[in-house]
Amino acid sequence: MNLIIAGGVAVVIIAIWTIIIYRVTLPAKMKKMEAEAEAKAKEKAEQAAEMVKQKKLLEVKEKFLNKKAELEKEVQQRTQQIQQGENRIKQREMSLNQRQDELNRRKQEVENQRQRTEQAQAALQQREEDLNKREDSLVEQERTKLEEISGLSADEAKEQLIQSLKDEARTAAASYVNDIMDEAKLNANKEAKKIIIQTIQRVATETAVENSVTVFHIDNDDVKGRVIGREGRNIRALEAATGVEIVVDDTPEAIVISAFDPVRREICRLALHQLVADGRIHPARIEEVVAKVKKQVEEEIMETGKRTAIDLGVHGLHPELIRIIGKMKYRSSYGQNLLQHSRETANLCAVMAAELGLNPKKAKRAGLLHDIGKVPDEDPEMPHALYGAKLAEQCKEKPDICNAIGAHHEEMEMDTLIAPIVQICDAISGARPGARREIVEAYIKRLKDLENIAMSYPGVTKTYAIQAGRELRVIVGADKIDDKQIEVLSSDIATRIQNEMTYPGQVKITVIRETRAVNYAK
Repeated sequence: MNLIIAGGVAVVIIAIWTIIIYRVTLPAKMKKMEAEAEAKAKEKAEQAAEMVKQKKLLEVKEKFLNKKAELEKEVQQRTQQIQQGENRIKQREMSLNQRQDELNRRKQEVENQRQRTEQAQAALQQREEDLNKREDSLVEQERTKLEEISGLSADEAKEQLIQSLKDEARTAAASYVNDIMDEAKLNANKEAKKIIIQTIQRVATETAVENSVTVFHIDNDDVKGRVIGREGRNIRALEAATGVEIVVDDTPEAIVISAFDPVRREICRLALHQLVADGRIHPARIEEVVAKVKKQVEEEIMETGKRTAIDLGVHGLHPELIRIIGKMKYRSSYGQNLLQHSRETANLCAVMAAELGLNPKKAKRAGLLHDIGKVPDEDPEMPHALYGAKLAEQCKEKPDICNAIGAHHEEMEMDTLIAPIVQICDAISGARPGARREIVEAYIKRLKDLENIAMSYPGVTKTYAIQAGRELRVIVGADKIDDKQIEVLSSDIATRIQNEMTYPGQVKITVIRETRAVNYAK
């Protein structure tokens, strides 16, 4: 029993020692096994890395060999191209050498040909000189014989022949020119008279035109006291507001309105009419009515200008020109209403331009605007024709229209055919019976005074006042006054007329000096 127990104890002790030994030696074995496994894994990883390295090296080497082969192939191709280019250059060089040789050969041939040509030309020139010498010798011999026969030298005979031909040509030319001039004048006068007569007949117009009103009529003289006002306050206020002079005298049932500006007279007349009709006449009311009437007159002026342009078919006018045309309604020239005169001139210009094959619209436009210089907003220091041309130019009118306006009294040179048409139609409108009025005695006296002033100068033989006194023609003796003196004479006559006489517009002085040779063929 004891043996069994002892054996059991021994077995237990052995088992315990075994467990202790196992627990002591187990970590060491585990570490050894882990180290061995790690070594094996490292060895396998190194082998795998070596295999990958070898594989990459093989791939890189293969790519390098392929790239090298491609580069060698490209180098070979480029080498072949260079070789081909060199071959072509060599061929072109050979071709150029051949062409250079050919050019040198041709150049030598040309040089040889030039030398032969120069030799031939020299020989020809020598022969020509010999021929000229022989010809000069023969001509000199013939000339000597002719001079001996005729008794004249060659220069004298040539001069006589030239003079004879000149005289014959001059005579024939003068006769031919005279015939042409006579025929042209006859036809021109006939055609001009025909066109002017047809133009006058085709344009109907009134024989009398209403003048600007300068007298304000009233129903009774009691109104005069109300117009004058207490101590003259009303009349002074009206004169200050309108810029006119109002004359209230003993004239029955009339108040005289005096002013150089016809528009101001019209404003004053209309204002008086409204004030008298309303009955309230005092300075404040006068200023109010005058301002209102001024606005109405300005509107009426623009409306008149627009209506006139529309009636005549003249379009595209500058607003300032339309205003000036409207103001013509209140302006008269020698008793002829300026707007009516301009309308009539425009219609005449259109008809005459159509007869002559010109542009009737341009002619009508120039005819309507030809007297715009007579309605200035300021006092110009130039004739109305030149001032009108300046206004038209400022309003962007075309040069031919401006020239026609400025030249219709010959104060500038006519550059277009419209200018003489405007001049003629202006004269037709102003010269017809009843168009303009002037006291006959004063008119005749003015013409005689013009002629007498010119006749008072030495050397003057005849004088003619023409164009209603707008031009004075002075004829002087050719044996008494030379060409330089006539300019001084014209200036002296103009200065004297300007200082001694009163006349409308301007007077043109034309001094004529001529020498006439008259012969008769019998």
